[in-house]
Amino acid sequence: MIRPVRGRTWGIILTFLLAFVVACACFLVPSSQAAAVTIQNGIQFKDTNGNIIHAHGGGVIKVGSYFYWFGENRNDDGTFKAVSCYRSTDLKTWEFRNDILTKNSAAELNVSNIERPKVIYNASTGKYVLWMHWENGSDYGQARTAVAYSSTVDGNYTYQGSFRPLGYDSRDMTVYNDNGTAYLISATSVNANLNIYKLTNDFLGVDSLVTTLWSGQYREAPAMFKRGSTYFLVTSGATGWDPNQAKYATASSITGTWSGLTNFGDSTTFDSQSAYILPVEGSSTTSYLYMGDRWAGAWSGKVMESRYVWLPLTFPTNTSLSMSWGSNVTIDAAMGSISASSPAIDTSAYYLLENRNSGKDLNVVGQGTASGDNLEQYIDSGWTSQQWKFISAGSGYYKIQNRGSGLIIGVESGSTADGAVIEQWTDGGWSSQQWQVVDNGGGNVKLKNRATGKLIDISGGSKANGGAAIQWTDNGGKNQQWRLLKVQ
Repeated sequence: MIRPVRGRTWGIILTFLLAFVVACACFLVPSSQAAAVTIQNGIQFKDTNGNIIHAHGGGVIKVGSYFYWFGENRNDDGTFKAVSCYRSTDLKTWEFRNDILTKNSAAELNVSNIERPKVIYNASTGKYVLWMHWENGSDYGQARTAVAYSSTVDGNYTYQGSFRPLGYDSRDMTVYNDNGTAYLISATSVNANLNIYKLTNDFLGVDSLVTTLWSGQYREAPAMFKRGSTYFLVTSGATGWDPNQAKYATASSITGTWSGLTNFGDSTTFDSQSAYILPVEGSSTTSYLYMGDRWAGAWSGKVMESRYVWLPLTFPTNTSLSMSWGSNVTIDAAMGSISASSPAIDTSAYYLLENRNSGKDLNVVGQGTASGDNLEQYIDSGWTSQQWKFISAGSGYYKIQNRGSGLIIGVESGSTADGAVIEQWTDGGWSSQQWQVVDNGGGNVKLKNRATGKLIDISGGSKANGGAAIQWTDNGGKNQQWRLLKVQ
């Protein structure tokens, strides 16, 4: 017989059910409320399939709870392959969505260069509009913009063709949607000037020239954003692949008047060039993320070997900004907070030692495991002979141990001469096997020998695979500077 459930029993059941619901809720937090994530700076990012993310010179648009990141995906020879699209809720975990535009999308894309792709949304037409810099794949004489559109953010975009805006040459560019009125900002007069144009109502064409900025200043890589009532425009100098000093200007209206240019970051913008400034709006605050490219061309590498530099911007006043280095960037997209830090060396981890000048990693020649094997630089190949652990030797010095061989770095025969070979050897307890990590700013360090006072150097400033590792007196060269990249 089924007995009636008495009040006390009901109370027990309800308490149990409530506890069960609360417990379940802990596991059902929406992805948009994901916890803070930490990103290592100055590396190639990977998507959820483990593939390298190709989104250089790109931009981001947020749709619903997702950030969509678009950027350049190039062939080995640097020509256009695709504009690739990735999405994320936390800005670290990126899912590949689609190549939204490819060399097969139109005849003039088959052999071409496509740079600086940016997507904005037109609420009136319901279209996502892609703007980009187009060249013929052979030279930079065309200097045109190109436009495509789609009814879905990550769908296949319909190519509309290329043109010079109002007849002006156009190279590095960006677009900015100012609450329904959109603008094109592009380098013109062979980069000497920067033009701001108003777009047509459908965002597919150029309506009028708004203003010309900084005549003869040679600025490129524009990125525009608004904070409060102030518009900021970030640009780089025009020095090819080599990084240079970033500058910014401000205005109370896009139509101007714009301020003069002010430096931010360091003299090489931490070895990067601006691509986009992303406002990260959360429940507690809004932060601004500098998204930059560390171009591999600076060390004679291929474009698709380039890395990413992401850093938070800070604002001393309503009309000024600053940016400091951090090897790690922590982002809480739900809260809207971003911070950067450079933690102390993790003696339990392995690191790549990447040469600042060449972009290549310190390696044991031939992946050798014997005492006396010399060191060289070599492109990152995933070998354990390129991975190093820092072991405290006391007084601020470290032994640097190779993962593949278990041996440590030293100067051959303890020589004090410039040009002496750097090798690996069994730990002999010698001071010539001990190194001080000297901060050189911007995420770069010098590795200074305790016995000789000299630095690990790549002979002759070589950028080639196999460039020999030697010691040399500090001369300020980039070939004597290293980046410590924790093995993921």
